[in-house]
Amino acid sequence: MTKPTEVSANRFVVTGIDRLLTVQRPAVLAHLHSIRSKHPDATPEEIIRILERRYLAAVTTGGVVVGASAVVPGIGMGAALALSTVETGGFLEASALFAQSVTEVHGIVVDDPDRARTLVMTLILGTAGSDLVKQLASQAAGTGPEKSRFWGELVTKNLPKAAMGQVADRLKKTFVKRFAVTQGTNVIGRAIPFGIGAVVGGTGNNLLGRQVIRSSREAFRMPPQEFPASLELRVKAPKTITLPRAPKGERTSGVARIQRALGRGRAAGQSTETPAEAPAAASVDDLAGD
Repeated sequence: MTKPTEVSANRFVVTGIDRLLTVQRPAVLAHLHSIRSKHPDATPEEIIRILERRYLAAVTTGGVVVGASAVVPGIGMGAALALSTVETGGFLEASALFAQSVTEVHGIVVDDPDRARTLVMTLILGTAGSDLVKQLASQAAGTGPEKSRFWGELVTKNLPKAAMGQVADRLKKTFVKRFAVTQGTNVIGRAIPFGIGAVVGGTGNNLLGRQVIRSSREAFRMPPQEFPASLELRVKAPKTITLPRAPKGERTSGVARIQRALGRGRAAGQSTETPAEAPAAASVDDLAGD
């Protein structure tokens, strides 16, 4: 018989995972616009490759840093385990951001939490997750294997919403069990001192991150040739340079000084140059004589 404390703990874990596996769409778009602004000439396929490199670097570095903390004096096993658990949450958040960013580049808007969570959980589970999703989707909606070749499209847009909830719930149970076993080993490994934790953490996250990337490539067809309208480059208006304006009194006196100077120049020219001293205009004959 399951104890009440175990039930509440499991409920807490599931709720925490639900929260970590969902990223708000504005954050996803801001992330993609930031990348596009730095790589304005990149194609959708190249942007996805950039997303893959950034994701793999982020999760690998996170595992190394937390594992390395085990060698810091004063950090005990309990603190190291706590840091490792926090890093696991960071891995889930990074995976969610990566997954939803890839779907946006493919022109698929994921604003349903069930679809977003199912996508991320399946990516992390790898082949076992994609096979399970196809099986559950086929049972829930009657779609054959040939229609669910690209399971990412099936999860994010093709599967009816009524069937989506059932698939998400059943997949979540499998995910919690398998991910708990995998990450439980990594959490303990990252807490080992003498630098071993850094190696275990970095290697474990790198392998799992690569699995997520492979799954994402199998989930969708080839990237589109053009970006969706939501990811079009934002053209910034050129900045206008406004010169500082002098006080009103100084502007008036400055204009007056210029006018007076011009007036004195004209008066001086008229008084010094007489008709007799003025040079004679060249005639046509003089031009011809030259």
